[in-house]
Amino acid sequence: MNDAVFQKRLIFVNALIPGLLLVVDGWRGQLGVNPAEFATRATGVLTLVFLVLTLLVTPLRKIFGFNWLQKHRRMLGLYAFFYGVAHLATYIGFDRGWRLGTIPADVAKRTFIWVGMISFALMIPLAVTSTNAMIRKLGKNWAKLHRLTYAVAVGGVIHYYLIVKSDIFYPALFAAAVAVLLLYRFAKARFFTDRG
Repeated sequence: MNDAVFQKRLIFVNALIPGLLLVVDGWRGQLGVNPAEFATRATGVLTLVFLVLTLLVTPLRKIFGFNWLQKHRRMLGLYAFFYGVAHLATYIGFDRGWRLGTIPADVAKRTFIWVGMISFALMIPLAVTSTNAMIRKLGKNWAKLHRLTYAVAVGGVIHYYLIVKSDIFYPALFAAAVAVLLLYRFAKARFFTDRG
């Protein structure tokens, strides 16, 4: 097994473990006094974690020479989408009881819901265009489209902040991480000629 295959399998398995642990804890009834809220919150946090990890690939590659990470950035992004789908499913299942007709009114009524919905909607074209065929078809436009990842991350942080309301420690951590990554992106585009 070569290094690239080992790295891919290692990332794949480790990225899946939090979701598997959540399922196992749910099956064993160990998600606390409010399992629905725990599952919804956990999948949302995991979505943000993988969004940040996806955005972190380029700085790590450029600053520290971790070029091998570039090959796995798409997989990290797809895991962000996977946990985003799980987050949406827990909301629809636990909060709305699978009554899809009640969602539009809920979106209109609660700000954090429509912010989350918009962020998730922006993830869909990113996931759909993450195949080799779509990358070839879009060419340079693929990279431009995938800059939406920053908008998704910002929306995700706002969504998280609006949910917690009082204890903003973790949303603030995510906000700081996304802010640093945005500043890096701006500085690279503004002051450096190498924009790869």
